[in-house]
Order: sequence, then structure tokens, then C-alpha cells
Amino acid sequence: MTETVPTTEHDVVAIGCGPFNLGLAALASTVDDVDLVVLEEEPELTWHRGMMLRDASMQVNFLADLVTLVAPSHPLSFLAYLHDMDRLYTFTVRENFFPSRREYEDYLRWAAAKLPSVRFSHRAQEVRWDAADGRFTVDVVRGDGTRLRVRARDLVVGIGTAPDVPDALAALPEERLLHTSAYLYRTSDVAAADKVTVVGSGQSGAEVVVDLLGRNIDGGPAVSWLTRTPSFAPLDYTKMNLELTTPAYMRYFHSLPQDVRDRLVKEQWQFYKGVSTDTLEEIHELLYQRQLEHGPAEVELRFGITVESSAVDPATGRVVLTCRHRDTGEAFAHTTDLVVAATGYRNRTPAFLEPVDGLLARDARGRPRVRADHSVELADGVTGRVFVANAEIHSHGVSAPNLDIGAVRNATILNAVTGREAYRLPKRSAFTSFDVPGRL
Repeated sequence: MTETVPTTEHDVVAIGCGPFNLGLAALASTVDDVDLVVLEEEPELTWHRGMMLRDASMQVNFLADLVTLVAPSHPLSFLAYLHDMDRLYTFTVRENFFPSRREYEDYLRWAAAKLPSVRFSHRAQEVRWDAADGRFTVDVVRGDGTRLRVRARDLVVGIGTAPDVPDALAALPEERLLHTSAYLYRTSDVAAADKVTVVGSGQSGAEVVVDLLGRNIDGGPAVSWLTRTPSFAPLDYTKMNLELTTPAYMRYFHSLPQDVRDRLVKEQWQFYKGVSTDTLEEIHELLYQRQLEHGPAEVELRFGITVESSAVDPATGRVVLTCRHRDTGEAFAHTTDLVVAATGYRNRTPAFLEPVDGLLARDARGRPRVRADHSVELADGVTGRVFVANAEIHSHGVSAPNLDIGAVRNATILNAVTGREAYRLPKRSAFTSFDVPGRL
């Protein structure tokens, strides 16, 4: 007997419930003619729990929430959350408009609880395209093992990124290696090590160094920080340079040839590999305080260093990194007990998309070809659309992962889905002109 699987019909099905798809659900909740459902395999919303350090702050201000930059009066704004929590007045007196990460996650959970379209413990198992009726079918397994199907005309993939461990470190055993994303889950390993080495920089790496320096001052392990960047460089968040993260620049960036886009992404590395000036100042202050202590374990900071390979010395059980000094080309060995990989994240191709993978157009490097409205170019005859969230740096620029672009991207997607201006997009978001003068 053929199993009868419960099936529901919608306009849009979004897979993954991070801030971007949650924001899509929030904006869709006030558009009457859009039936959207969000599927999330985890039982609840969590956000970067492994890096929820006590003093960790957001790098965007509270206006870059789920909705405000396109819908400032929306009932799921950060200000509405503060009002609901009776913290609006104290937040104002605080005069720091950059929430802590802990508070931002609490805001996300508050918003998710108010959206019946968000369904946790729903794992997307397989996506198929039905050419007969022009709809995507998503096979879903709930947390209790129940199977169901969700069908929709359009699909939004927002599953986030995965921790990236480079080949030079990948051979290390788990007990000797951790990614920054799991740092707070492995504090017992950090405390047990005689020496901890952070490889890579960026904000996450620097925040781990802050934590390690505090431990070092209190008698904890020796600390090394190795990064291949040419300096411990700050995030370039100067106001005029931030115009490169605006919707205006994103539109311009998308109009460029792909080889030019790839060059610009490499040149603009300080948008995503730099460190906030506040964190750099905190590191310097901790290094200064450390001078007042007697006998703390060694601290070593080196930039311009490439880690080429790694292994565990069988005689000592310690990790040996083979490194190269980029300025001189000289190789050297670095010995440590535990490596923290601050090596960023990578886009992942979800297994549930395999049945429709052949329908997705790709560029010469195998990346999806993404239109200006964040939909992927599809094979002829496919009338549905597949939109992506935070998988389009190569097509839309380095601001694609930023929270402050999320509301604009989601409004763009909803405008495309409805075929009208459900949300008014900003037309003048930058003072700078990016294109050739007089070009239409």
C-alpha cells in the first residue's frame, strides 16, 4: 500500500531559519497575498552560540534588524522587541546602539515565536521540480519522524554557511583542533592546554585572542596568534567606505563582469577579514596589563604567516605547524598543544537540492549564476524561482553576508514574488556615484 503523505500548498517555501529567512518571514507576515512557510531542522533558533562570549557586541547597529531598513514601523522591529521587553527606556539611556550578541539572539527568538509560518524540527530531505504544475515539492521529516510534503511555486534557500577548516589543518585530530564556531563548547580543552594557537584573524579570531589573553593573565595557557594577513588590520568601517555595503553599490557590483567582481572581492578583504578597532584596542590593553603580572605564560603575535601543513609529533603528542614567513619566504616550525582555526566559513551545497541541481545555471567556477533579484538562473522551462540568501558574494559583493543588507534583500525577493512593490526599496542609499558618468 502506498503511504499517504500529508501535503500543504504555499506560495513560497524557505529552507533554513537564520536571521535572513527569519527576516523574510517577518516581512512576509504583513503582506496579505503571500503564503510563506519557513522550514528549520533544529528544534529552536540559536545563533552563534559557540562564540557567545560575555562581552561580544554586534558590529551593526540596532536599525539593521530583521525589518527596519525597509519597514521602520513593522511590529517585529528591534524597537518593538525592546518595548515588549520593557527595556526601551534603559536601552536609550545606555547610549550604545550596538546590541550585544546575546540580546540580538534573544530578539531573533522573540520574533520567531511570533511567526506561525516558522516551523522548527522540520528537516528538508529532498526538493523536486514538478514541471506538470510548475511547483517545487519539498519532502520533509519532522523531529518525531513524521513525513510530510510542502509544495510552493518559489523556493528560498537560506541554510547559512559551514565552518571552513583549510587543508593545512584538516588532518589534525579533533582533540587538537577546534573551529572558532565551537570555541565555547571546548573551554575545558582550552583550559587543559599549555599553549593555544589561533590561526587566522578576522573578528572571531580576535575575540578568541581577547579571551585567551584574559586567561593568560590569570595564569592560563601560553597564547600564539598567527595570521597570513599583512597586518592585524581593522575592519574598514569608515563612513564613506561603508558606502560599498549599500544597496546602490550592490546594484552596481552586480552589473560588472564576473572577473571584475572576483577581483573586487579580493581587494575588499577588510570588510570581512578585519577586526573592529574596539577589539584591537582591547587586545592592546590586555597586552599592556599583562606586563604588570609576574611570570605569565608566553604570548606571541605574528602576522604575514602562512600555515602550510600540520601534524602531531608522535614523540611528544604536541602539534607541529609548518609555517612560512610571507615577507622573507623562510619556513619554520611552530609547536603548540591546541589549534583554534579562525578560518571563516564556506558556502555549502545542501544534499536536499541534488534532485534539482541540474536545473541551476553555474558560472565557470561552478557557482550559481544569481540575478539582481537574488534568484538563480534556471534551465529553460522552469517557471518557479530559487532565491538564495548569503550565497551570493560572487554576484552581489562583500556586503551579501551582512545583516544590514538582509531586509533589503528580503524586500527584493518579496517584490519579485508578488510582482509588485510590496516594499519600497531605497533609491538613494549612497552619496558616492559608482558607474561611468552619463551611463544609463
